[in-house]
Amino acid sequence: MSEIFAIPAFSDNYIWALKHNNKLAVVDPGDAAAVKEVLISQNLDLEAILITHWHPDHTGGVIELSKEKSIPVYGPKGGHIEGITIELNESDKIELFDEFYEILETPGHTLDHISYFSKQEIPVLFCGDTLFSGGCGRLFEGTPEQMFSSLNKLSLLPDNTMVFCTHEYTLSNLNFAIEVEPKNSNLLNYYNEVRKKRENDIITIPSNMKLEKDINPFLRYSEETIIKSAEKYSSKTNLTDVEVLGAIRTWKDNF
Repeated sequence: MSEIFAIPAFSDNYIWALKHNNKLAVVDPGDAAAVKEVLISQNLDLEAILITHWHPDHTGGVIELSKEKSIPVYGPKGGHIEGITIELNESDKIELFDEFYEILETPGHTLDHISYFSKQEIPVLFCGDTLFSGGCGRLFEGTPEQMFSSLNKLSLLPDNTMVFCTHEYTLSNLNFAIEVEPKNSNLLNYYNEVRKKRENDIITIPSNMKLEKDINPFLRYSEETIIKSAEKYSSKTNLTDVEVLGAIRTWKDNF
């Protein structure tokens, strides 16, 4: 398994770096300078770039990083992201440092969003802005139905899957999650762990899929407490699962 570490960027982004010997691949390099600093300081060669969606804080460094060397730049299909050389669809597979990653189409946050999943001894998921620890991405382009489908797809991955999302939103997400499900002991315990980490400026990612299914309201839409919270917020009853997710996403947008 490659060594995976975070390259901090902007105020709360993580550019995920996969290191194998003296080679490096990066996921969603919004900031070329941050990546170049690591390449120089560790004497590494950039071998590949993986993109999950078109937002500039995930793609802004692609051209700068790929202009001096012909490297594969993987990303969503559509031709709308400058610099991508290999467009990917659902169930495509790519090989990276002798490890295979399957492509999962996960729209909702954006229409083009994809995630990368590798079924290793400890599985790895790079999910961009679809799934966060304790939350999910804002619906900038997609619908609740699309996000519901995408999150369901991710929830079927093995429980020990390491979840590498791209923002340090965990504490904020958990503050909201407690409003939605205030008596969830797993959530309250995790909140205390995360709060202590952030007080010491410690990263809270990666998470794992088992934890997210225990604490993340956007994966727990069928829990009675969350249904009642969604009904109270939306002033509606008999909500479908999709409507529950849509209601708490709107609630989070205004929280």
